[in-house]
Amino acid sequence: MQLYILRHAQSANNHLYTTTNSSVGRQADPPLTEIGHQQAQLLARHLATVPAGEAFGAHAMRHNRHGFGLTHLYTSLMLRAIVTASYVAEATSLPLHAWPEAHEWGGLHTLDEATGEDVGVPGPDRTFFADQFPHLRLPETLGAAGWWGDRGREQRDEYLPRAQRVWAELLARHGDTDDHVGLVTHGGFFQSLIAAVVPAEGTLGAPGLALEHLRFTVSNASISRIDVKDGVARVLYTNQVAHLPDDLITG
Repeated sequence: MQLYILRHAQSANNHLYTTTNSSVGRQADPPLTEIGHQQAQLLARHLATVPAGEAFGAHAMRHNRHGFGLTHLYTSLMLRAIVTASYVAEATSLPLHAWPEAHEWGGLHTLDEATGEDVGVPGPDRTFFADQFPHLRLPETLGAAGWWGDRGREQRDEYLPRAQRVWAELLARHGDTDDHVGLVTHGGFFQSLIAAVVPAEGTLGAPGLALEHLRFTVSNASISRIDVKDGVARVLYTNQVAHLPDDLITG
């Protein structure tokens, strides 16, 4: 398997945090900004590049210098991810499958102004997705209650177990194949997924680096690649943004 972890393009919350250094005014499920739409289009065009001509050297292939050849495409059910992934699906002519567990840390939540508590938000339901994103293939379990439902904000100790479940399912579906899998997800979830791929114990400077002491930067609309072969996972690169001009690199 070649796994391409794609961070969503710039959202309204990303822009808010960058420009105000504050979360005041954040949305539970923010849309893409105008810059985000531009980033997503460039990402999609880049991922749709099709290899042509003679076989290329191993080093060039490791860096996708001549294309990606995606065969499967998944997305978080958060709107910023779906819209980003929809551009990719259109450019690559791939079906787009929802993967609810690939959501950002915390899930859908917002500050209740009346109580001052951070509370869960049900989120869009099946009818909304079918109307707004008819190309999106939804899980059968998604009904009329909203995909996040009545859950509160996801707690920190839930992040890694969820990522471990996603990683295990990726391996079950694609681990022993030649599939090239795209997963459109989020910056926080990327951290947890890396920890699931590379389990370790200890502290910084001690044998077995604990990843809670290490952060991977992933920009909006960036590409990271993990290959799995013969039971070994190899991180080939992270945070590739060569497809974006300087003025469109954010996050």
